[in-house]
Amino acid sequence: MRNEPTDQGRRGFLGTATATVVGIVAVPGLSLVALARSPEVPVDNKSRWGLLIDTAKCSTDCTACVTACSTENGLTGHGRPASDAQWLRKVQIKDKATGRAVSLPVGCQHCEQAPCVNVCPTGASFRRADGIVLVDKHICIGCRYCMMACPYKARSFGHEEMHDQKPYSPRGKGTVEACTLCVHRVDAGRLPACVEACQQDGHQAILFGDLKDPNSAIAKRLAAEPTRQLREALNLNTGVRYQGV
Repeated sequence: MRNEPTDQGRRGFLGTATATVVGIVAVPGLSLVALARSPEVPVDNKSRWGLLIDTAKCSTDCTACVTACSTENGLTGHGRPASDAQWLRKVQIKDKATGRAVSLPVGCQHCEQAPCVNVCPTGASFRRADGIVLVDKHICIGCRYCMMACPYKARSFGHEEMHDQKPYSPRGKGTVEACTLCVHRVDAGRLPACVEACQQDGHQAILFGDLKDPNSAIAKRLAAEPTRQLREALNLNTGVRYQGV
């Protein structure tokens, strides 16, 4: 894995504190709007952003977080579920011994030891200093090694032409994509769309915050209550934790 601080300079367009459109890069099948981060507010490793998901509060029939993710990032379907982009999905888990079933959202886990980053041959998959794992669409060659390496099946491949893209969430045919933790919102001091939607829906099942700040609500919950990582035996130190699984 590369030294993270050196990444933030070369790929700063994905870490936007005060973003402005600076240009359009055109390559075959891909049109990206690049965003420039203000150099006065660099990304550093003093924070690590993450999520805590309480499955006891996550309703089985609720997909508000999934819908919000798709709407926020312009993920339009083409009627082909096997190839349509899905950055966040609801998964049903049942304990065979007790019969207890839970529903939980699963997306990119923003691992500290990210397998997708380790296998990427071009450096397109990278981890920001603050823990958010992203894909630089300008240098992604669509090899899909990262998709094979991800133990959470959290990445999608752009099979179709992209239309009506969001300027803050560039996408491209022939490239890989996944949950960005709504980096454009985080850098602007806002909650990720999935968290906001869950709160508005009244479930309060997803908590967002700085895992390194002992005074943050998420850090206090993690310190006081039992939580788990998905596939924790892999020792990836994920940025997404779960309660009740």
